[in-house]
Parts: sequence; structure tokens; C-alpha cells
Amino acid sequence: MRQVPISESVTRYAVDVVRATRPADPIATDMVKKYINFGSSIRASMNLVLAAKARALMEGRYHVTPDDVKALALPILRHRVLPNYYAESDGVTIDDILNSMLNDLAQPVAA
Repeated sequence: MRQVPISESVTRYAVDVVRATRPADPIATDMVKKYINFGSSIRASMNLVLAAKARALMEGRYHVTPDDVKALALPILRHRVLPNYYAESDGVTIDDILNSMLNDLAQPVAA
């Protein structure tokens, strides 16, 4: 599984997905900046890439696509971000925040 190839653009996308969970990062969305206290670490990127490779194999492919990364972002990141008080008081869930972030983050174009 670790030998499944992943393009540089898809790897960069996985890293950007994790970076976007950090409120102080320049690519963080407004919702992340408003509702997240602590974002994910670099280990989340490594696990997201590894899980995307596993998903690609389970789908019968020998390469990772941006859709693999996006499909696994919530399960990988859900427990790795800490919402703040405003999220709780506004009734905003981690899934709401992450889904909004993923929709706002540009995916690489498949080659």
C-alpha cells in the first residue's frame, strides 16, 4: 500500500487540506478562523495520504486522486481539530466546519 504512487499535486492537496484546519494559516477559511481553536498536525497529512492510497487500492486503482483525499478528510481530521466556544454556542459541528473548508479549498485538476 505504501508503494502506491501519488502525484505531487495530490500530495500538496492533502497537505493543504490539513493546513487549512489551522486558524493561523494563510489558507484557512473564514469559518475555520472563526470556529477552530487548534488545527491538525503534520501527522494528519501523513495519515490522510496513507488512507487515500488504501482507498485507491480498494477502488481498484493504482494511483491516488484528489477525490480519495477529499473522501477521507472528514474521518481522518474529525478528531484532530478542536472547535472553540463559538462553534459550540452557534451549534456548528466539526463536520460543518470541515465540509465548508473542503468546498472552499481548490482541488488539483486531474491530469
